[in-house]
Amino acid sequence: MAPTSALRVAFVGAGYMTSEHLRAFAACPDVELVGIHSRSTHRVAALTKTFPGLDVFSSIEALYNDTNADLVVIAVPELACQTVCEQAFQHPWTLLIEKPVGYTLKQARQIEQTAEKLGAKAYVALNRRFYGSTLLLQNALQSTEGPRVVTILDQEDAESALAAGQPAEVVHNWMYANSIHLIDYFSQLCRGEHIGTKVMTPWNPDNPGLVVAQLQFNSGDIGVYQAVWNAPGPWSVAVSTAPLRAELRPIEQLSLQIAGSRHAELQSADPLDQQFKPGLLRQAQAAILAAKNQATTLPNLKEANRSMALVASIYGME
Repeated sequence: MAPTSALRVAFVGAGYMTSEHLRAFAACPDVELVGIHSRSTHRVAALTKTFPGLDVFSSIEALYNDTNADLVVIAVPELACQTVCEQAFQHPWTLLIEKPVGYTLKQARQIEQTAEKLGAKAYVALNRRFYGSTLLLQNALQSTEGPRVVTILDQEDAESALAAGQPAEVVHNWMYANSIHLIDYFSQLCRGEHIGTKVMTPWNPDNPGLVVAQLQFNSGDIGVYQAVWNAPGPWSVAVSTAPLRAELRPIEQLSLQIAGSRHAELQSADPLDQQFKPGLLRQAQAAILAAKNQATTLPNLKEANRSMALVASIYGME
């Protein structure tokens, strides 16, 4: 049984991501999983078998009123996110919301404005920020000086997304739903403010294919983005500096090449990201700190929308 001082965590949504968040929070000390709300009764039933301490509630209002939760994790389909957030913002808990928080930049900004108006304390679950490989990369870059070139290779398959049952409206904006995972690395790794995007090969929604763009930052850092749609390709992030080249490929694995060497040294894999869905345990720990009003590295809605704006600058869609 959790101690009486345990942080009380509730959940909205009962899909795959909620199950992974539940595993992560269940592994944190002094946490009590207190309740869940979802429109999917059969999924909720499956989760409560695995996590029998979860009480099931018919509404977000009842979820808050009856659990007095300190933290709520929201993981719902993209088209439901705005409505769910507006309801959840009515209560004084800390919110951790699965990305994308809005399936377009316009909607994401509306959600941010609503949160600000209601004084909601809301954060976004950009879990790749908490990968062991990402944290190792950030640490390796701390001692480097001079400009950086951050190169991102993205691959997206809208046809497969449709075939998997994703709504056409979400797939039409798939760069927000899925490319955000990679484009957020520009926000993390390129220092300073984004001052412009030069699109060399523009997005063609009628014939998705190659997209190429260069992003400029007032620090002198440069972002290079290349995406291949409906064709094979790896996800990767590379950072080039004078003393060091670093690459995440796959994203969970970091390799480092020091100046003067022709060999890239593969870094050890993170054991936490093998035990849990990568990034989720550290992200849960950061969310707990936020709920306790302690310093946290979780991105808030404003910070997350910086990356949504970068998506818009590349793809010309708001």
